[in-house]
Amino acid sequence: MTPIYNDAKEPSRVSMSGPAAVIVLAAGEGTRMKSSTPKVLHEVCGRTMLGHVLGAARELRPQRLVVVVGDADGPVARYLAEYAPDALAVGQSRRGGTGHAVRISTETLGAMDGTVVVTYGDTPLLRGRTLADLVAARESTGAAATALVARAEDPTGYGRIIRDQAGGFAGIVEQADASPEQAAIDEINTGMYAFDGRLLADAVQRLSTDNAKGEEYLTDVLSILSADGFAVGTVWCADFDEILGVNDQAQLARARRVLNDRLLGSWMGSGAVVGPYAHLTAGARVEASTSVPGAAPWGGLAAPGEPELSPVALGKGE
Repeated sequence: MTPIYNDAKEPSRVSMSGPAAVIVLAAGEGTRMKSSTPKVLHEVCGRTMLGHVLGAARELRPQRLVVVVGDADGPVARYLAEYAPDALAVGQSRRGGTGHAVRISTETLGAMDGTVVVTYGDTPLLRGRTLADLVAARESTGAAATALVARAEDPTGYGRIIRDQAGGFAGIVEQADASPEQAAIDEINTGMYAFDGRLLADAVQRLSTDNAKGEEYLTDVLSILSADGFAVGTVWCADFDEILGVNDQAQLARARRVLNDRLLGSWMGSGAVVGPYAHLTAGARVEASTSVPGAAPWGGLAAPGEPELSPVALGKGE
């Protein structure tokens, strides 16, 4: 197994003021979902995937919350206006890659002092504390950028993390460009980062489209910063489920199972009695000793003295 290095010195705190911004990339068309509903608006345990990610981002108390959408007047932008008015929708009418999405975001916001976090709208299992660890790692080490990395049982399709002889970050190689030796590496890039805001704004202006897709890759920012002599670090995500992106209906179903198990496990630890095949909605509260029957979605709050949690209608409320 490839050894995992954690470059963070104190990955347990974030600055009191929170990061300068969290940028959520949510412009993907999601054609593999085979649905007229935008991918990030599909629900996982009663809340949209984007709603889950915004919830995790808000735990950081960012000064600005930005969501890159495909159409500034489209359904995702309208969803944000109704359910997340604290988020700024930035339209990416031309799909120019992840680097392009971040570039237009920084151009909209202007250069920012402090940390800028980049994450994705199709990762509903991501925890806020994982993003907090990412921010803390960058701020405690003073790195220009810190990448969230993980170990994958099957790293196919992911960029591999390349280390130098001292165990430090040396680069990211994409699947298509990896040698057989590099392809065997199981430490992967999740695509989530914490950047120095001003250095990020400068680096994205220097991204090239000289690649097979003709796109601006955000991963190239790390190489630019490293070539400029700035430190680039990594922090380890222990739970691989957190960084899994949802791209089709099978992956959506799996995300629902994982999150439901997480919710049920949390409440069972508090004394709730859970029946077989029980389901909870995100945000549900369960009193100790409450019985949660199976085979139906349940949510809301069980009043003291009520033996069972009553079923509720599922909506898009956040």
